[in-house]
Amino acid sequence: MSDVRHLATSIDEQIETANRSRARPVVFLPGLWLLASSWDRWAARFAEAGYLPVSPGWPDDPAELDDPAVPAETSAAGIADQHIEIITRLRRKPVVIGHSFGGLIAMIIAGRGCSVTTVAIDSAPVRGVLPLPFSPLKASAPVLGSPVNRHRGIPLTFEQFRFAVATAVSEAEARHLYDEFAVPATGVPLFQAAGAVIDPWADPEIDYLRPDRGPLLIIEGEADRTSPPAVNRATYELQAQNGNVTEIASLPGRGHSLTVDGDWRGVCDTALEFVRLFA
Repeated sequence: MSDVRHLATSIDEQIETANRSRARPVVFLPGLWLLASSWDRWAARFAEAGYLPVSPGWPDDPAELDDPAVPAETSAAGIADQHIEIITRLRRKPVVIGHSFGGLIAMIIAGRGCSVTTVAIDSAPVRGVLPLPFSPLKASAPVLGSPVNRHRGIPLTFEQFRFAVATAVSEAEARHLYDEFAVPATGVPLFQAAGAVIDPWADPEIDYLRPDRGPLLIIEGEADRTSPPAVNRATYELQAQNGNVTEIASLPGRGHSLTVDGDWRGVCDTALEFVRLFA
């Protein structure tokens, strides 16, 4: 059985632990506005199943993002590059699992041939996904509403978090998730993702047809406002052009907090079942 205590250590120590192990690494990528610790229960579940979790977190320091005077400059491509740099230090090609914007980054990584299997959960919109529903734009409005936010770390109020993330849970659970996991988010990748929907040359770019992309599972929550089914279905249609296995799982009544709320285990087991087939 793998040990997940290393998740409290530095990424260098996590890589060293993974490289000493015979277990397949699983890299967990959080979304914007959620701490890397949002994956801790998933990491423990995958470790019980014999995998070695690695949780690099978001490149920008959440403590610095709380200070509006500190610019948040990391682009989507830059975030992907930083995670790929970590992945190339692993001796075994990993499984990559991402939620929200982390799901988009996971698909970028898969499109560069750097993951053996990929799970993208309620991902941010990718290039070529049209039309974009109103609800994701409203969910991103705290950042996209002002151009000056492009290079800042922007926190969500509880009401904004409730609309964008904690859609399909009770008020009490939404408050708990907000207090435990909410963190400011850098504006750059959100502006890029919004632009990529209408600009065919915008960053970020995903290579859907790469032969060594590996199997891909897309998971969607039917009650998600930030990444509604229309977005995930359009992403699936693009990814299904790849010759590798591409599947989509739709979870009734689940919102954007599906990886962290009280019913997280069912989502985790859906991902784990797919991963077990291919890695």
